[in-house]
Amino acid sequence: MDTFTIGGDLEVRRLGFGAMRITGDGIWGPPDDPEAARSLLRRVIELGVNLIDTADSYGPEVSENLIAEALYPYPDGLVIATKGGLRRTGPGQWPRDARPERLRGTCEGSLRRLKLERIDLYQLHSPDPKVPYEDSVGTLRELQDEGKIRHIGISNVSVEQLEQARGLVDVVTVQNRYNLTDRSSENVLDACEHAGIGFIPWFPLATGSLAKPGGPLDSVAKAHDATPGQVAIAWLLGRSKVMLPIPGTSSVEHLEENVDAEQLTLSRDERDAIAAATAG
Repeated sequence: MDTFTIGGDLEVRRLGFGAMRITGDGIWGPPDDPEAARSLLRRVIELGVNLIDTADSYGPEVSENLIAEALYPYPDGLVIATKGGLRRTGPGQWPRDARPERLRGTCEGSLRRLKLERIDLYQLHSPDPKVPYEDSVGTLRELQDEGKIRHIGISNVSVEQLEQARGLVDVVTVQNRYNLTDRSSENVLDACEHAGIGFIPWFPLATGSLAKPGGPLDSVAKAHDATPGQVAIAWLLGRSKVMLPIPGTSSVEHLEENVDAEQLTLSRDERDAIAAATAG
């Protein structure tokens, strides 16, 4: 099992679980079957996954509540990463709100919902163009100084914003959109790799047309008796040692399929062929 140590003291399995899709449609409201969602979360732990990523905005609040209902008291070694900085105004709506007073409130709300005294990894969900970035990041530093946050991560950032944040706090993770069809954050990933910062790719399984018969993922998947999604995960894990994919699902079957992808090793030629075929 391949692991990565976040912040020098949180050893996690490199393949985590994203808890966004255990909510209702549009990531809004509760799921149709809350007990099934709780059972899924318990299965995550049974499979040995020890990094769960969530946010106060998933539901909103639904994902965090379900995690606590299903898993508290938490097993030793489980890292729950959550985020603040987005406001929900309806299904599919994600306006930014990273004002200091708002971030303080969302962090303290996450602590209550997750039944924690300290959040292991708290991430700024996105820079807010209406708020100086140093004010938002500085609030997380204050919360860390108060013992409410163990480690700080940032999300949806450029290299310049990463460097700005690193000038204010010890950034231990970056969470940006990254997958085979969208590698626009390649330079951010490279910066993270150089600094030993964990890189959490969101929307990691954008297989889309690549999974169609005859496509680059389909052919490699058949060669390994695997699925295109497993190939996409294996490619991400092989891309960098700081890569921490968090594929999410509401299906136990799909969860188990994703976890099995850790056993898949792609050859250099397969990796290069996939990268070339998906370059955009």
